Amino acid sequence: MRERRPAVLVCLLLGSSAEAYAAAQEAAAPPPRRTYDAVRARVTPRVDGRLDDASWPDVPWSGDFVQREPKEGVPPTRQTQFKVLYDDEAIYFAFRAFDDPKALSPLLSRRDRFPGDWVEVNIDSYADRRTGFSFTLSLSGVRGDEFISQDGNRWDTNWDPVWEGATAVDAEGWTAEMRIPLSQLRFSGAEEQTWGLQVQRRIFRQEERSTWQVIPKASTGWVSQFGELRGIRGLKPRARRELLPYVVAKAERFEEEPGNPFRDGGSAGTSVGLDGKIGLTSNLTADFTLNPDFGQVEADPSEVNLTAFETFFQEKRPFFIEGNDIFEVPLAPVIPGSHFTRDRLFYSRRIGAAPRHSPDLAENEYADEPAQSSILGAVKLTGKTAGGLSVGILESITAHERADIDLLGRRRRETTAPLANFFVGRAQQDLRGGNTLLGLILTSMDRRIEDAHLDFLTAHAVSAGADFAHYFDGRNWLLEANAAISHLRGTASAIDEVQTSSARYFQRPDNDHTTYDPGRTSLGGHGGSVRLRRTGEKRNLSFQAGGAWRSPGFEINDLGFMSRADEINQFGWVGYQFRNPFSIFRRLELNANQWLDWDFGGAPLRRAANTNAHAHFKNNWRLGGGLTRDGERVSNTELRGGPSSRWPGRWSYDTYVNSDQRRRIFVEAGTFGHVADEDSGGSRTFWLDLTYRPTNALSVTLSPSIGRNDPEMQYVDTVSFRGSDRYLFGRLKQDTRALTVRLDFSITPDVTLQYYGAPFVSRGRYSDLKRITDPRADAYRSRFRPFAPESVRLAGDRYALDEDGDGAADYEIDPPDFDVREFNSTLVARWEYRPGSLVYLVWSQARSDDVLRAGDGLSFRRGLGQTFDVPAHDVFLVKFSKWFAL
Repeated sequence: MRERRPAVLVCLLLGSSAEAYAAAQEAAAPPPRRTYDAVRARVTPRVDGRLDDASWPDVPWSGDFVQREPKEGVPPTRQTQFKVLYDDEAIYFAFRAFDDPKALSPLLSRRDRFPGDWVEVNIDSYADRRTGFSFTLSLSGVRGDEFISQDGNRWDTNWDPVWEGATAVDAEGWTAEMRIPLSQLRFSGAEEQTWGLQVQRRIFRQEERSTWQVIPKASTGWVSQFGELRGIRGLKPRARRELLPYVVAKAERFEEEPGNPFRDGGSAGTSVGLDGKIGLTSNLTADFTLNPDFGQVEADPSEVNLTAFETFFQEKRPFFIEGNDIFEVPLAPVIPGSHFTRDRLFYSRRIGAAPRHSPDLAENEYADEPAQSSILGAVKLTGKTAGGLSVGILESITAHERADIDLLGRRRRETTAPLANFFVGRAQQDLRGGNTLLGLILTSMDRRIEDAHLDFLTAHAVSAGADFAHYFDGRNWLLEANAAISHLRGTASAIDEVQTSSARYFQRPDNDHTTYDPGRTSLGGHGGSVRLRRTGEKRNLSFQAGGAWRSPGFEINDLGFMSRADEINQFGWVGYQFRNPFSIFRRLELNANQWLDWDFGGAPLRRAANTNAHAHFKNNWRLGGGLTRDGERVSNTELRGGPSSRWPGRWSYDTYVNSDQRRRIFVEAGTFGHVADEDSGGSRTFWLDLTYRPTNALSVTLSPSIGRNDPEMQYVDTVSFRGSDRYLFGRLKQDTRALTVRLDFSITPDVTLQYYGAPFVSRGRYSDLKRITDPRADAYRSRFRPFAPESVRLAGDRYALDEDGDGAADYEIDPPDFDVREFNSTLVARWEYRPGSLVYLVWSQARSDDVLRAGDGLSFRRGLGQTFDVPAHDVFLVKFSKWFAL
């Protein structure tokens, strides 16, 4: 079967059905824009899902929905109708979803999971044809809500407005009602309102979606294509005033450490805080938090990072992710992806990060160090004017953190993080009906450094940027560009740390295009990108091409995220899509990508190309994968401050298969890895997601993975010998086992229980130590010289290396072997006892160990089981919050 697949795909691509489909897409005319006239309610509807209120007969039904998935443009298998009423307090929606009541799918889940059958309303109350508010109500009563931005390219599920919804089942199918308070929307003060409107329905058992306003799949926009909601008159914008005070009771239990007064086995305490929203005007809202608590947030996934670069982790704290789209300013958001696509001017996880200083302790000293910098408070102002100007301002202050240090009962304190201020300002103007966008951003970080031992920290960092996007030729083409500058100030030691960081390594001995100056007290640079895209409107074929750059002195990591400076990147992507079903496919996508990288000295760093395919079959299975070829590359970072070096090319691959997710049991599985040239090693990882849904209210997912990493050349250490540096590498054999367990149990739509557990083990053993001798030699094996076995011996707890073979140790290194065992889990019971008001019961447990272990292998069962041998740190938390609308 496998050998026949490529031939089958070629025939399908060239077949008459594909040609007919492409021709139909080219000839398709824009669908007419639909309208609906709302009516003011005589009697306020009671939200119970039954549609028997006195006011509903006053307003007509609208229907004639059209199928969007799987087959575009045809009638749906079951029709849908809706009505709209409003009063001075809220807007109301009624739905009639025709169906067989015995065939419905009333799946339960926590909020924003969108389970089973549902109906959805999208409202563009700004009438800017770019942003909108989405409200989804499942048949089971589960609510989902999203803030839509970038004309439908971004849907933020972290936006949680306060609204009501209810459903009922009858002989004709099911009905639903929504009540959306006007205070949760933003709109102008015009006497008569015209809002954008879209209504959708999902039939779960058929994975079918139909819409009121037809929007072709090939369309480049979503909000801009909405129909219109008219007839809303005499409404005054409501200034939103909401307070959410909370109380947290917390107890911790951990292993007692004899002699350590800070590790006596446990602690307990309470704290209070306040979240709030204040509508300053009808278009501008201030969100604020005082002494925030994020105890219910899941821990980051475990990892062993063997690179010189920081890992990018997603933000999970509600305050920083809700409504954060205005602050999202990536330097190069390109379709084909690469390491530089994560670079962004604002990375909210810098706020409240772990202190970067840890005290040096004398014998018999113990320290109680803060795990994070406390956020004293933060305020976020966001909004959009009637003229299309989006505004965002974020201000946050983190505390002056100190470690308590005990020496036989005598206490002292040492600063681990200074008082710090973080500021982000953002503005973006819509022009030409949203077809042109102009934006500006400013970020600033200031630390009040009063302790000499913190002089390695940057005192002041600022960046400023501008971005531009322009649709033309009927939105078939999109031109985008952005540019930014950065400037740092600090002591010489602080700026020296920036110069010698993994982002630039100015101290490289062969670096002849930048200047390393350890006496500098400031540093500046620039970066940005230019992208041209054919969007695919009415066409199957689309592409993107462009370039990005970050100058050697560009540095944004005090408030942004960037892996590497001193790079110029060129990229290209082309994709061909079949959006409607044909042959055995529900949908089919074929893509190809390419990348070229240089440094600012003109040295070529990378040449790579990729092809990938993704098939969605009519039986709702999915299959996909990709193959990437990297040519031989040059790296300015592999020697960690040493000269540039050449490395063999590689073939990388990834594949996946997903079964039908509508079933009680469904599976997702795949593999990814690479094979390097010159027999220089490789990696491979196998992963599996197995989900079992025994009832409509319970879902259990097991996600095991097994990985092997086997590079011949993995960095070990840099040591000095005879006046020069030695760059030491070795062959690494790393085995990693991980298992993630997720359980979601919904007692009701407002009472849910979630469990997350993730044991993780990774074992690394080094052998065949080598030192780099000629890092740019033409022949791969001429670039290093292996140590003879007798030249490496264990001396106490360190390795002694004899480079010149005279029998005497020339230098020593710490053993690089590692054995990491971690287990993170979170059990959260959540009760929304009234709209907007919550009770959380949380139990989180962390186990972490990083030690050397003897042995040759690592079995899956025994390796994961060993994580439970590590002492646990348990946290028990009760959080009570009450929502007030003023």
